[in-house]
Amino acid sequence: MIKVENLTKVFGAKRAVDDVSFEVSKGEVLGFLGPNGAGKSTTMRMITGFIPPTSGKVSVCGFDMAEDPLPGKRRIGYLPEAAPSYQEMTVRSFLNFAAEIRGLRGDERTRAVWRAVETCSLESVINQSIETLSKGFRHRTCFAQAIIHDPEVLVMDEPTDGLDPNQKHEARTLIRRMGESKAIIFSTHILEEVEAVCTRAIIIDRGRIVANGTPDELKARSETGRLDDFFRAITLSDTAGAANSAKEVA
Repeated sequence: MIKVENLTKVFGAKRAVDDVSFEVSKGEVLGFLGPNGAGKSTTMRMITGFIPPTSGKVSVCGFDMAEDPLPGKRRIGYLPEAAPSYQEMTVRSFLNFAAEIRGLRGDERTRAVWRAVETCSLESVINQSIETLSKGFRHRTCFAQAIIHDPEVLVMDEPTDGLDPNQKHEARTLIRRMGESKAIIFSTHILEEVEAVCTRAIIIDRGRIVANGTPDELKARSETGRLDDFFRAITLSDTAGAANSAKEVA
């Protein structure tokens, strides 16, 4: 349902994403791992059509996101990092607004809003303004807008960042359940999240894929059998990366 082919993004002298290729099928939850600055968010933005690639191709549900983006975008639910919302709106009005943007009207819109409210357990705050919500409920509200149109594909950037342990557990359970019928890709730097939720994981470092496999396959490549040890062994730390970049410039 998601097909990425030789995707590259260059910003000035920086190659943020470098010849990345992978696929995500229906029923898969793909974890997109990498250190800060590895190219995760940039890849997500290109998949959703938010920014264009320098070269390469992305297709969603068979639609080329450069040549024919609208049908692909209609099939995507997108939860960006630090997802924006209208703070003065109530949860109900915000979700109604999101549903209308997605082309839902009348009874169809009402059903879509209530489905998202129930899925994300927002019943108790539906009439509160977003600015009065706790961080957990604000996050659920943004998640609800991403699934308001029951998309076939979900793209989520750091979906549990900043949540407390209980909220993270709820979000992971929801992602795992939805992954049974959708194609899901989400970026994270939380390794335990991959083991808890993902059917497969890709590790990206300095814009390039350095590992691709199931969590068990990746752990088996470590002498200790631990995913965190494997991750550290094949990725470059921010400090080392900055030092190497300085050498290249010099």
